[in-house]
Amino acid sequence: MKKTLIVILLGSAFLGYSQKKQNKKAVKIQPKTEFISELLSKMTLDEKLGQLNLPTSGDITTGQSTSSDVAIKIAEGKVGGLFNIKSVQKIREAQKIAVEKSRLKIPLIFGMDVIHGYETTFPIPLGLSCTWDMNLIERSAQIAAQEASADGINWTFSPMVDISRDPRWGRVSEGSGEDPYLGSQIAKAMVNGYQQNDLSKNNSILSCVKHFALYGAPEGGRDYNTVDMSRIRMFNDYFPPYKAAVDAGVGSVMASFNEIDGIPATGNKWLMTDVLRKQWGFKGFVVTDFTGIPEMIAHGIGDLQTVSAMSLNAGVEMDMVGDGFLSTLKKSLDEKKVTIETIDNAVKLILEAKYDLGLFHDPYKYCDDKRAKTEIFTADNRKEARQIAAQSLVLLKNQNQVLPLKKTGTIALIGPLADAKENMPGTWSVATKMENAISLLAGIKEVAGNSTKVLYAKGSNLDYDETFETNATMFGKTLNRDPRPKEELIAEALKVAEQSDIIVAALGESSEMSGESSSRTNLEIPQAQKDLLNALLKTGKPVVLVLFNGRPLVINDENATVPAILNVWFAGSEAGYAIADVLFGDVNPSGKLTTTFPRSVGQIPIYYAHKNTGRPLSNTEGKFEKFRSNYIDERNEPLFPFGFGLSYTTFEYSSLKISSDKMNFSDKLKVTVDVSNTGNFDGKETVQLYIRDLVGSVTRPVKELKGFQKITLKKGEKQTVTFEITVEDLKFYNSDLQSVAEPGQFDIFVGGSSTADKKVSFELTK
Repeated sequence: MKKTLIVILLGSAFLGYSQKKQNKKAVKIQPKTEFISELLSKMTLDEKLGQLNLPTSGDITTGQSTSSDVAIKIAEGKVGGLFNIKSVQKIREAQKIAVEKSRLKIPLIFGMDVIHGYETTFPIPLGLSCTWDMNLIERSAQIAAQEASADGINWTFSPMVDISRDPRWGRVSEGSGEDPYLGSQIAKAMVNGYQQNDLSKNNSILSCVKHFALYGAPEGGRDYNTVDMSRIRMFNDYFPPYKAAVDAGVGSVMASFNEIDGIPATGNKWLMTDVLRKQWGFKGFVVTDFTGIPEMIAHGIGDLQTVSAMSLNAGVEMDMVGDGFLSTLKKSLDEKKVTIETIDNAVKLILEAKYDLGLFHDPYKYCDDKRAKTEIFTADNRKEARQIAAQSLVLLKNQNQVLPLKKTGTIALIGPLADAKENMPGTWSVATKMENAISLLAGIKEVAGNSTKVLYAKGSNLDYDETFETNATMFGKTLNRDPRPKEELIAEALKVAEQSDIIVAALGESSEMSGESSSRTNLEIPQAQKDLLNALLKTGKPVVLVLFNGRPLVINDENATVPAILNVWFAGSEAGYAIADVLFGDVNPSGKLTTTFPRSVGQIPIYYAHKNTGRPLSNTEGKFEKFRSNYIDERNEPLFPFGFGLSYTTFEYSSLKISSDKMNFSDKLKVTVDVSNTGNFDGKETVQLYIRDLVGSVTRPVKELKGFQKITLKKGEKQTVTFEITVEDLKFYNSDLQSVAEPGQFDIFVGGSSTADKKVSFELTK
């Protein structure tokens, strides 16, 4: 007993703090290198392997595995961190076990899926990307870090930067769309927002970029499925946002579930060591996704010992929930399948992250009850969330200026998403208190004011199939299915519609129809809602479709028949207010699509930066041509292109100019364009610049986004927008995977979407 007490005291003295100093002034300790080297020298093998173990707290799970006896393992030094545990009280209790009962008193790291906000929830990431505003996106991550850190969290599994060109894949909702350039800018903004370039602050948290790599390109759009692509496509189209996050200093990386070149990412040494560390210089640690290591068994790679050793040797440092490192690496070390040097390096990287977060200085740094009571879901944070959400909405159609609505008369608000506040935050809003979210019905009533009468009817269920609706409204996001016959629901809606001047139809997906494990083969609005919409259209009243979705949908019918369509994604805890702000014109919509909307599922994958075939279409009318690359039964072009989004005002582009028609490798070209607000409202426009490399050593896309600026123009105002082109904007990865710019001819296009046709040209010379 005395011997044990001496060890505990030595450990406490070594770390330089006493439990009596909880939440008080932290004390100084050794510089990082010396501190961690000394700590490593004192650790047993079991304690080292414990640092590589990341179980769930049991509060929230996302898979089949659960961890029991976690507290015992923490006390034994067999846990490096916990995730999905919420509240200062719970986190303090867990940390207390680590720093009072374990031998060396190494603090835990606490992670959570803080994906698009904490309790103050912002639009789903796909929606956020449609703001095209890096300041707003960074600010959303900053507020998320502020709130999460106030509640004890110091590590977020965000941003998700997977490029996706297949909206059948449900997790397109969690990313930033189809474009590597835009995705890279957003990746940097998110990392900077979370980490704030200073992890020693008590309101910054460690960021984890995911899912490395290629997770957004599964075959058939089916989650967790096989990914197979050339390396040249990896480097040019899918890798850039991950690298941008690394360049921004992201502290951790999460491995993806899919395989790459036949080897699961979790055990892929080429990916984790050769690319991530040797080529890109990543200095942080890699964590698996949920049960990523044991899932390699089902891939057909080997038993748990084999895949655990393979993962560690590949360059993965922390095992999320799998228990493979903890239960098998000792045997693998004895059998010389792993080395102690590899284990030590993994432990060192995790300890360095904890040091950078200040946890060795003060393990209770993030356990401040005062912050928890005063910095979460504040009025100021909600105000910013409302403003940001309004910028994410995309106006797809506004025939005869049906919008904005007038704050007079009677409005019929109809649809299963109209009074569904639990669905407003969207998928992966695990910290959100759903009861605090604002429904569209509540938002419209508040913003419309007393001069407007708002009538409501549900009109239909989400879907005719009750089982489908159950699967699409999980995690407490029920739509309270109405048991009445469909005819009765529609009749009730029509009665409300007849009493109104205009109809607002709140239709689309429920929040859990997109997200993880929510792949779809049919991307149309469910038939129950289609039938309701058609009945509403037959009244002859003007109809505004407020479209809720976590992915691009196929809305050909709706686009042909409904006069106004506002795409609202899932806009967060303040969604109802933000949507109403735009509907009534208090905010002029300025969102631009970051994913292409297909005409048909059969067009998928569809994206603007495609390559030409040897037999491209020769016409622009979409007419079928035999022996050309087209469909018999559908046009090639999308319903809504990348970069598209309307405003209540109109913008005109003119006077596109370039500073020179020649450029060498050290030059900079200036491109200018005049943009005029020619409509009747003040508004914002995202000016987009695309480049085409006309001839290359490998085939090049028809257009690539290389610059954008979001500007504000008052009614009647004109502004000259300037872009600067350098050789870096012209580089791509060739067949040798070298980043090169090649001399030759280039076209530059500038406009309000990827269909921009105003063009200037130049030549890159040696």
